[in-house]
Amino acid sequence: MRIALVGDRSPGVRAHTRIPLLVEALRERDGLALDPYWIPTTDAGGLDGFDGIWVVPGSPYASEEGAVAAVRTARERRIPFLGTCGGFQHMLLEYARGVCGLDVAHAENGPGHDYLLTPLACTLAGHEAPVRLAAGSLIEQIMGARETVEAYNCSYGLNDGYRRTLEEHGLVFSGHGDSGDESGGGEAVRVAELPGHPFFLGTLFQPELAGDGSRAHPVIAAFAAAVARHAAARQPAAG
Repeated sequence: MRIALVGDRSPGVRAHTRIPLLVEALRERDGLALDPYWIPTTDAGGLDGFDGIWVVPGSPYASEEGAVAAVRTARERRIPFLGTCGGFQHMLLEYARGVCGLDVAHAENGPGHDYLLTPLACTLAGHEAPVRLAAGSLIEQIMGARETVEAYNCSYGLNDGYRRTLEEHGLVFSGHGDSGDESGGGEAVRVAELPGHPFFLGTLFQPELAGDGSRAHPVIAAFAAAVARHAAARQPAAG
């Protein structure tokens, strides 16, 4: 079960140091033996052969184009996808550009005109905060609850002025934090998912930081299970 870990690996990014521990925990506790490949964002083309694509934290990435391309491959090829923190932000960026046809930018990545991702009014870097989950959503099914408390290390979120357009084009915002965090006011988006896709989920929080690393967060375990289903479906029928 080959998964692409798309991001610019660094020992200074806590989430990156946690991922090998979580992969081992998935093997030992859940019987899900993932074969992870770290892919720099500068080399993130040609991911079709993977059973899962995870765009990991650590933005600003060396290549915005590479991160967006990884998301697009997962969406169009129906490969299980997880985007966490910066991966979530670039998931929204790809969807806005590739599905909604918007000419938008990420404020963290340099000068632009119309910003889809803007600085949070109150940074979430180094904080834990509650997330309210929509009834019947994928994230609610994964967590088994309507609310969870999660760890963050980010300072950018969705510009609320674009929320309706993304929703009208099929993206579902299924997790929210306290209102008024992003420009434009309203409930703050924390989770997005794409119905009809085998697994296409992004979280502004970092599930990599949950606990002590000895057990995978339910979001990561659910992604791994989707990867296993995708890998099994790719195997030729016996006989």
